[in-house]
Amino acid sequence: MPFNEPEITLSESDGVRYLHFGTEWVQGAMRLDDPKAIEIEYVRQMMAWLLFLRSEQRVLQLGLGAGALTRFCHHRLPDATTTVVDASARVIQACRQWFHLPPDDARLMVVHDDAGRFVAASDEGRYGAIQCDLYDAQARGPVLDSVAFYRSCRRALSEPGVLAVNLFGSSRPAFERSAARLDEVFEGRVLEMPQTLAGNIVLLAFKGPSFAVRWPVLDERARLLERQTGLDAPQWIRGLRRRAATGSTMLRVGIGAR
Repeated sequence: MPFNEPEITLSESDGVRYLHFGTEWVQGAMRLDDPKAIEIEYVRQMMAWLLFLRSEQRVLQLGLGAGALTRFCHHRLPDATTTVVDASARVIQACRQWFHLPPDDARLMVVHDDAGRFVAASDEGRYGAIQCDLYDAQARGPVLDSVAFYRSCRRALSEPGVLAVNLFGSSRPAFERSAARLDEVFEGRVLEMPQTLAGNIVLLAFKGPSFAVRWPVLDERARLLERQTGLDAPQWIRGLRRRAATGSTMLRVGIGAR
């Protein structure tokens, strides 16, 4: 199917610039007086893999949006390298012109390509973290959401490695279908993050063995992340603990644990 370039439109409100694809749906945002921060809640949650992996990773970002994850990784994770893939030349140009997208350098490469094709052709085990946020102008669901696509992502991950996927939780049947595909490919090693106020749910899919982490260890890691990066990681842990079984002393990730 040929790719249709989206119509790029911008809006601004209360000091925040928004990217749209010709509709009212927000495709990304940037706070004008703090471009390095991540403005949107679910986008911050896409960085939750930092709870489980060191920051010095090869990061693959599928879908540029307004460049929030790119700016954050480039400025806040100096030991990481980031490759960003987007099928739209217009989106890439808009990010360079209006959203402070850093120029390519030794730690950042922006690639104009189809995300599915790119990840399928990637070397096995190349990336420690993959961040997948692929929506079209109507934002009805992920553009790439098949078992075959998620298998390509898993193959491209190192071990251990984490795939972070943004899904809409407001359409529960569609969400469950996507979650089931991830469960199948990652053999149940999938963690559901707390749903955001806007209705997004980020799923973390893990390549590697099942594991369990004590809550105090995660609390300590979350506080460290908050101090180092400004991410609201302690709030993530509180949300995960509320969803855990009563009396649970650990967060468990494995078969049937989501």
